[in-house]
Amino acid sequence: MYNILTLTLFRVTKSSIKRDFLWYQMIVSRYILYSYCSKCNKKYVANMSIKCFQGHNDIYNGVTVHSIEESCPIKVFSQCLQASLKTWSEQKKRTIWFHVHLSHSEWIPILVQKGFKFHHAREEYVMLYNWLNKETFCNVPPYAHTNLGVGAFVFNEKTSEILVVKEKNSIGNQFWKLPGGYVEPGENIDEAAQREVLEETGVRTIFKCFVTFRHAHNTTFNCSDMYMIAYLIPCTFDITKCQIEITECRWIKIDEYLQHPEVHETNRIFAKKMIEFLKNPIGITVEHGTHPITKKPICIYSISTNKNICECKK
Repeated sequence: MYNILTLTLFRVTKSSIKRDFLWYQMIVSRYILYSYCSKCNKKYVANMSIKCFQGHNDIYNGVTVHSIEESCPIKVFSQCLQASLKTWSEQKKRTIWFHVHLSHSEWIPILVQKGFKFHHAREEYVMLYNWLNKETFCNVPPYAHTNLGVGAFVFNEKTSEILVVKEKNSIGNQFWKLPGGYVEPGENIDEAAQREVLEETGVRTIFKCFVTFRHAHNTTFNCSDMYMIAYLIPCTFDITKCQIEITECRWIKIDEYLQHPEVHETNRIFAKKMIEFLKNPIGITVEHGTHPITKKPICIYSISTNKNICECKK
């Protein structure tokens, strides 16, 4: 009986020791594995931290980094940024720009912490900048601060009528106004006038010149606003109004429009200037050319007399 009990206890004790040893072995193995992975991760982060952003150099001794072109894991972004700023400072770079796509928006708080400021934003990205040259005043220009719109005097010489519209989404009482709207990015002003007339009224036109323009401040988004008034002649006369933007559209005698109670005072001034122009046609015409350095298309506007206006391309 004694021997059996002793053997049983020995087996239990031996089993417990073996179990404890296996448990200890597992703990030690995990610690070694964790230490190894931690060292590898630190080594990886260290290697990543010395990688600098390349970006694109500009003509003002600045650099622009696009997040889409140079992706960087967020856990090493701060180190990469710090190393890059150090390199750019040594290279005497002036302004560093970061074009941050929406998919990399987690970069933004880190950039701000490193001294970057917001410059502008679009639907799909944010542009931030950092002026590195502390010895001189920051002369980075503000983002575009002026909206550009165009209104069109579409004048029928045979009937002395102009094309007018009433906007569907106007606030308060609806007034008769000139067809027109904002100039799209990359769009020439004369082409915008023709496009807006076609979209709102269905009438095709030919641009001749600009007659006058209005300049105002603190408008939409606290921007300034320029509104160019163009003289167009119609190629078609049948009206097909835009169902989304326009409630009414018609041809009206220009003298009647000048006296109409549903016309704003500013538009009356435009009508007076148009009548003066018709008596003595001197306007601002456009010539299309190419920039001598960038080789990009440009428009040159200049005052022209009656003869030049009549000879504008059709």
